[in-house]
Amino acid sequence: MADKNRYTKLIEAVFFEHYKKGDVDFVFDRQELVEWAGKLNIALPKNLGDIVYSFRYRIPLPVSIQALAPAGKDWIILPAGRARYQFTLTELPHILPNPNLAITKIPDATPGVIVKYSLTDEQALLAKLRYNRLIDIFTATTCYSLQSHLRTYVRDTGQIETDEVYVGLDRRGVHYVYPVQAKGGRDRLSVVQVKQDLQMCAAKFPNLVCRPIAAQFMTEDDIALFEMVEEEGNVKLAMEKHYRLVSPDELSEEDLRRYSRLTD
Repeated sequence: MADKNRYTKLIEAVFFEHYKKGDVDFVFDRQELVEWAGKLNIALPKNLGDIVYSFRYRIPLPVSIQALAPAGKDWIILPAGRARYQFTLTELPHILPNPNLAITKIPDATPGVIVKYSLTDEQALLAKLRYNRLIDIFTATTCYSLQSHLRTYVRDTGQIETDEVYVGLDRRGVHYVYPVQAKGGRDRLSVVQVKQDLQMCAAKFPNLVCRPIAAQFMTEDDIALFEMVEEEGNVKLAMEKHYRLVSPDELSEEDLRRYSRLTD
């Protein structure tokens, strides 16, 4: 709570230093957080980037900032180069599972030794996606993991980290790149990451069709997958599916009959 209070004071100070009525975006430097900490007599965290990271993925922006967003939009913080960030308005700040969506059962192929020794929720989620071919199932393409935890620098954006990158192809021979962002625990899926992944794909994989994917644990065995698209500068939800990893004996004949009657 102490961190949240000091983080709130700092981000409010930076925001209101720049914001003018009618603004839809503006840029600020990380050094401004240091300057305001001195003015407000606030002790900075050892990791200065944690201030911005927290408001991107863990906690909402202060009510005083949210109140200045027009109806149907919210403020988010995007990277804007080395040690620079941009407040911008967006229509979909966070990606949340739809609680009313049906769940499809999938026989769990995750090796027990992987389940036993996964160190974080994110690692466990990425492993379950990989061993159960959930990206293939979700996208209806043949996919291959290209790289985990890809860190790269994109001009005018800064350093970008993508949890995992898949490449795939369909029956027509079209090649795709799937940047995957995975979240477990208290971190939230954010359109900030999706926008960064789109920029990364445009810079590093310009000849492939980019289809950003987000993954979220709903429970230990229930996984929500989202495919996102960008329309007129805004990130939109294109598709959402929920999967439950089960032992083979939990997948009944009635389940199989029901799935055979369903069409996308």
